[in-house]
Amino acid sequence: MPGVSRFTLINGREADQLPLSDRGLAYGDGLFETLRVVRGKAPLLALHLQRLQRGCQALHLSLPSELEDELSMAAQRLGDGVIKLIVTRGSGQRGYAIPQHSEPSRIISASPLPDYPAAHAEQGVRLYFCNTRLALQPLLAGIKHLNRLEQVLARSEWRSGEFAEGLVCDQLGRPVECTMSNLFFYAGGAWVTPELTQCGVQGVMRDWLIASLQAHGEAVQVRQVSYAELLAADEVVCCNSLFGVWPVIELAERQWSVGKHSRQMQSLAKQAYS
Repeated sequence: MPGVSRFTLINGREADQLPLSDRGLAYGDGLFETLRVVRGKAPLLALHLQRLQRGCQALHLSLPSELEDELSMAAQRLGDGVIKLIVTRGSGQRGYAIPQHSEPSRIISASPLPDYPAAHAEQGVRLYFCNTRLALQPLLAGIKHLNRLEQVLARSEWRSGEFAEGLVCDQLGRPVECTMSNLFFYAGGAWVTPELTQCGVQGVMRDWLIASLQAHGEAVQVRQVSYAELLAADEVVCCNSLFGVWPVIELAERQWSVGKHSRQMQSLAKQAYS
């Protein structure tokens, strides 16, 4: 579906500037969502809005009522590509205290879909083991707040094209996710994905896959996992809402084949956009 490949809306109008007093810039006081758009629609919009609402509750932030309509209109205008939504608390006085009266800022940026190599999905990817650890903070766990410094530092640990993603653990050394995606592994006849009650991002593709697997009668365990358990798994994949599912073929000294369960996950992810 043809459309306009790039544009930015701020509070519903074409713009490219925010006031320096915006708390999203000053304190990372806000949230964001990255939506894949297919044929003028964002198929996982409902899941994105659910996570956004959870984030607003956690940050005591008001969700603008016109946001869903603006996202739908932006998707129609874009056609195919990616919409990044940023919601900040808006402008406020100096200091950390939440302003008594503030008007949230909403930023909608549209761009083409990233050009991920087809080999990542077809042949699998290698994971870099990141030294950066995720801090344990239950109040922010699961949501996509604007402070992504841990992910920035983790992703900066490698520059080689040999690795497409990096595994990130928490402060106790437990696998949590990858730098831009969630993690699943198949072991003992069931899929396992790390729980995200202490840190990490609850991805919408992760949610979609859990629901889809369960609807097909597949067992899914959401729990804490150890690094040794991950290495002992039969198959491993990473997923997000833009690239779908990538099979993992190597982490540290451990290697895997792309198995039938990973292909099933890829098939389920594609159904989200069909």
